[in-house]
Amino acid sequence: MNYISLIVKLIGKPEQSFFDDNISVTEVMAKFSQVQKNRNDIVIKLCIWGNLAYDMVQYYQINDYILVEGYIALNPTDLENNKLLNEKQLELSVFKIYPFLLSNTRLAKEDK
Repeated sequence: MNYISLIVKLIGKPEQSFFDDNISVTEVMAKFSQVQKNRNDIVIKLCIWGNLAYDMVQYYQINDYILVEGYIALNPTDLENNKLLNEKQLELSVFKIYPFLLSNTRLAKEDK
Protein backbone atom coordinates (compact mmCIF):
# COMPACT_ATOMS: atom_id res chain seq x y z
CA MET A 1 0.00 0.00 0.00
CA ASN A 2 1.34 3.39 -0.91
CA TYR A 3 -1.55 5.62 0.23
CA ILE A 4 -0.26 8.44 2.43
CA SER A 5 -1.42 11.53 4.33
CA LEU A 6 0.98 14.45 4.78
CA ILE A 7 0.99 18.03 5.95
CA VAL A 8 3.06 19.93 3.41
CA LYS A 9 4.12 23.53 2.77
CA LEU A 10 3.64 24.80 -0.77
CA ILE A 11 6.95 26.15 -2.05
CA GLY A 12 5.96 26.73 -5.67
CA LYS A 13 3.11 28.37 -7.50
CA PRO A 14 0.44 25.89 -8.65
CA GLU A 15 0.71 25.46 -12.44
CA GLN A 16 -2.38 24.25 -14.26
CA SER A 17 -2.38 22.62 -17.69
CA PHE A 18 -5.04 21.02 -19.85
CA PHE A 19 -5.20 17.97 -22.08
CA ASP A 20 -7.02 17.81 -25.43
CA ASP A 21 -10.18 16.42 -23.84
CA ASN A 22 -10.33 19.39 -21.39
CA ILE A 23 -9.05 17.41 -18.38
CA SER A 24 -6.95 19.63 -16.15
CA VAL A 25 -3.93 18.76 -14.07
CA THR A 26 -2.20 21.03 -11.58
CA GLU A 27 1.38 20.45 -10.48
CA VAL A 28 3.00 22.17 -7.53
CA MET A 29 6.16 21.62 -5.51
CA ALA A 30 5.81 21.21 -1.76
CA LYS A 31 8.01 20.18 1.15
CA PHE A 32 7.53 18.42 4.43
CA SER A 33 9.85 18.34 7.39
CA GLN A 34 11.11 15.30 9.19
CA VAL A 35 10.92 15.05 12.94
CA GLN A 36 14.49 13.84 13.37
CA LYS A 37 17.30 16.33 13.97
CA ASN A 38 19.77 17.15 11.20
CA ARG A 39 17.45 15.93 8.46
CA ASN A 40 16.74 18.06 5.41
CA ASP A 41 13.23 18.86 4.29
CA ILE A 42 11.92 16.51 1.63
CA VAL A 43 10.66 18.13 -1.57
CA ILE A 44 7.70 16.43 -3.21
CA LYS A 45 5.80 17.11 -6.43
CA LEU A 46 2.00 17.17 -6.03
CA CYS A 47 -0.16 16.23 -9.03
CA ILE A 48 -3.83 17.14 -8.73
CA TRP A 49 -6.39 16.13 -11.37
CA GLY A 50 -9.88 17.24 -12.43
CA ASN A 51 -12.06 19.54 -10.34
CA LEU A 52 -9.65 19.40 -7.43
CA ALA A 53 -7.02 20.93 -9.75
CA TYR A 54 -9.25 24.00 -10.20
CA ASP A 55 -9.63 24.35 -6.43
CA MET A 56 -5.88 24.10 -5.92
CA VAL A 57 -5.21 27.02 -8.26
CA GLN A 58 -8.08 29.12 -6.91
CA TYR A 59 -7.66 28.70 -3.16
CA TYR A 60 -4.02 27.91 -2.36
CA GLN A 61 -0.76 29.79 -2.83
CA ILE A 62 2.92 29.71 -1.86
CA ASN A 63 3.62 29.27 1.89
CA ASP A 64 0.23 27.69 2.62
CA TYR A 65 0.22 24.50 4.67
CA ILE A 66 -2.20 21.84 3.49
CA LEU A 67 -3.04 18.28 4.43
CA VAL A 68 -3.00 16.03 1.36
CA GLU A 69 -3.98 12.42 0.83
CA GLY A 70 -2.96 10.38 -2.15
CA TYR A 71 -0.77 7.74 -3.73
CA ILE A 72 2.98 8.18 -3.60
CA ALA A 73 5.42 7.22 -6.36
CA LEU A 74 9.12 7.55 -7.19
CA ASN A 75 9.67 8.87 -10.71
CA PRO A 76 12.84 9.80 -12.61
CA THR A 77 13.78 13.46 -12.19
CA ASP A 78 13.02 16.00 -14.90
CA LEU A 79 16.40 17.71 -14.57
CA GLU A 80 18.27 18.01 -17.87
CA ASN A 81 21.69 18.20 -16.25
CA ASN A 82 21.08 15.33 -13.86
CA LYS A 83 24.50 14.08 -12.74
CA LEU A 84 23.12 11.24 -10.64
CA LEU A 85 21.51 8.70 -12.94
CA ASN A 86 19.60 7.00 -10.15
CA GLU A 87 18.11 10.16 -8.67
CA LYS A 88 14.33 9.97 -8.25
CA GLN A 89 11.62 12.59 -7.65
CA LEU A 90 8.98 11.89 -5.02
CA GLU A 91 5.52 12.43 -6.56
CA LEU A 92 2.11 12.34 -4.92
CA SER A 93 -1.12 11.90 -6.90
CA VAL A 94 -3.49 13.84 -4.68
CA PHE A 95 -7.09 12.74 -4.09
CA LYS A 96 -8.03 14.95 -1.13
CA ILE A 97 -6.83 18.37 0.05
CA TYR A 98 -7.63 20.03 3.37
CA PRO A 99 -6.48 23.53 4.40
CA PHE A 100 -4.26 23.40 7.45
CA LEU A 101 -2.62 26.83 7.83
CA LEU A 102 -3.16 29.47 5.16
CA SER A 103 -0.85 32.46 4.74
CA ASN A 104 -1.85 35.85 6.13
CA THR A 105 -1.26 37.72 2.87
CA ARG A 106 -4.54 36.44 1.42
CA LEU A 107 -6.47 37.59 4.51
CA ALA A 108 -4.93 41.07 4.30
CA LYS A 109 -6.00 41.39 0.64
CA GLU A 110 -9.58 40.35 1.42
CA ASP A 111 -9.92 42.92 4.20
CA LYS A 112 -9.17 45.83 1.86
